[in-house]
Amino acid sequence: MLPSNHHISQQIKALARQMGFDACGIASARKADEKHIQALEDWLGSNGHGSMQYMDRNRELRTDPDRLMPGVRSIVCLAFNYHQKDFQPADCSFRISQYAAGVDYHVVIKTRLHQLMEQLMPILPAETAFRVFTDSAPVLEKFWATQAGLGAMGKNSCLIIPGKGSYFFLAEIFLNIELEYDKPFARDLCGKCTRCMEACPTSAITAPGKVHAPLCLSYQTIEKKDPVSPEVAPHLNGFVFGCDICQDVCPHNQRFARPCAEQLFQPLPAIQHWGNQEWQQMDIAVFNKNFRKTKSPLARAGFPKLCDTIRKVKKD
Repeated sequence: MLPSNHHISQQIKALARQMGFDACGIASARKADEKHIQALEDWLGSNGHGSMQYMDRNRELRTDPDRLMPGVRSIVCLAFNYHQKDFQPADCSFRISQYAAGVDYHVVIKTRLHQLMEQLMPILPAETAFRVFTDSAPVLEKFWATQAGLGAMGKNSCLIIPGKGSYFFLAEIFLNIELEYDKPFARDLCGKCTRCMEACPTSAITAPGKVHAPLCLSYQTIEKKDPVSPEVAPHLNGFVFGCDICQDVCPHNQRFARPCAEQLFQPLPAIQHWGNQEWQQMDIAVFNKNFRKTKSPLARAGFPKLCDTIRKVKKD
């Protein structure tokens, strides 16, 4: 006798907790509702994505999971804490976003997802097929996380998990089998609070839940292939890779965020110990040794761009 949908769903959640995930919910796979599709269309139409052309190319895959995996019936949504506190020397002028302190999450989380599925396969129907994602494909991650009951999207566009905050990597498992589904999260967790919008140094949060990428420090220092724009450079606030400002000021994080326990996300030696001199004197060999070979997210920016951003922060 095969396990019931309820039993399989509970096993998924139990194994997810054992593997370090902080939240897990399950949603029924379907096309995104018109409200979210229109919001995406409006954002793309206003050039909210900047030079991230893949956002425009894959809009149909993004809004209809069946186009990404034909036959998908269920979407398992997971969250993994990455919060780091005071992980760089206090006198260091060059700041790194918390999520980039350790090993690239794409590598760590995707491996963990495959391990989870390996343990689940013996209790799943023989015809089960799946795909795993973590910011690696056109998936509306925050939309599906809300549908799976994990939390609500904040005004800074980050997913807020009640009692835990928003310092989380998100991941998904697409499955072609029916499961037991969680209720979509329907509460507003922001209320009248606008701290994130007020704190953004470039006013990139143009409306609740809407971030204009060309003004966002994370986009400028990571996603954008060209150097940081001259009009944005004076507002870097020391950040040379990413930005945490809109999350740091969030009351949910200030009250509930707890340090990450995952060893692979603990700060790499260079990030934990380097001062201004090491950052400014870094050459390509040092960059490759400390960031590319260690699978650091900083490798994504590349040596020339990171050095250019460091110079802009120093000049400021």
